[in-house]
Amino acid sequence: MRVLVGCEESQVVTKAFRERGHEAYSCDLVETRGNPDWHFKDDILDVIRSHSDNFWDLIILHPPCTALAVSGNRHYAGTEERIIAKSWTCMLWDEAVSKCERVALENPVGVLWRALGIKPQYIQPWQFGHGETKKTGLALHNLPELVPTNIVEGREQRIWKMAPSKTRSRDRSETYQGIAKAMAEQWG
Repeated sequence: MRVLVGCEESQVVTKAFRERGHEAYSCDLVETRGNPDWHFKDDILDVIRSHSDNFWDLIILHPPCTALAVSGNRHYAGTEERIIAKSWTCMLWDEAVSKCERVALENPVGVLWRALGIKPQYIQPWQFGHGETKKTGLALHNLPELVPTNIVEGREQRIWKMAPSKTRSRDRSETYQGIAKAMAEQWG
């Protein structure tokens, strides 16, 4: 399959699909921490639009969530930044589902789901082998819900407790290996 993973510079999901033999590429506005041969340093909308309909067999999107998450309500509720983030992400979803038969979009609990008119599947890292909590929503277009693969104990809010740093935002948004592996196994 040809898989495009949008807004992913870490290549965690891309690598999981590559390990299963798929032709997977990440796309982000910044350089990848992974293999640059498998990365588009570009706007995800431009990459989706530059290919013909049904060129990609699967598109997985991880759009920025800072202004969309309920955890940011005290900073972003009613702001122009939230309105722009919501509008851009809805446009991204619409573009992806118009060009590809199978699309997933990941984002935390927030204002996005109502704007998209979608009831997401919620997953947790502890359902996929990581002893942590980070409730994450998945909008799914022609894809089955992810089935938990390894339910573990020791559920800690490590992401929420991260100390401030230059890489905090990037580190908080990285997909857990167990979730990426489940995506590749179940959707690939």
